[in-house]
Amino acid sequence: MIKRVEPQELLRYSHTLAARPVRNGHGIVALQPFATGSLICTVRGRVVTAATVWRYWKHDPRRGANCFRYDADHYLDPEGEIGAWANHSCDPNAGVIKTPTRLLLKAIRPIAAGEEVTHDYSTLLGADDVWTMKCNCGSRRCRKVVRNISRLPARLRSAYRELGIIPQFILCQ
Repeated sequence: MIKRVEPQELLRYSHTLAARPVRNGHGIVALQPFATGSLICTVRGRVVTAATVWRYWKHDPRRGANCFRYDADHYLDPEGEIGAWANHSCDPNAGVIKTPTRLLLKAIRPIAAGEEVTHDYSTLLGADDVWTMKCNCGSRRCRKVVRNISRLPARLRSAYRELGIIPQFILCQ
């Protein structure tokens, strides 16, 4: 259940998450602790084509940037949902899991109440993705530029694969 709340919170997702001010604007903040491996939330939204995302880039770049790769040919547009506030980190505490019909956000390490929930955008960028982003995550492990999965260091790609946070359609490219 999502509802509007106080001015500091842009959006609240049940009693577990809220969109709040964070280091780089606004992001998803845990309102309760999450243990490693626990489900944080379902990333909800509308499944759209790549052509739709390209139109977003022309008219609303923020919306285009917020879309999650859903499968080889589609994206999930989280506009109006908690996923629209998901931020990248080169040292994330969560990962996106793809099931046949949904995207799930899962804790890959313990997350404290009040901590921003982040994932590595590279895990959803296939070798065919040309999109890049200057990174400002602030982590000591910051790679400075977010690129597709093929550009991740082999050791990190292997760790993400073991955690199950690289969708199969990305691994097959």
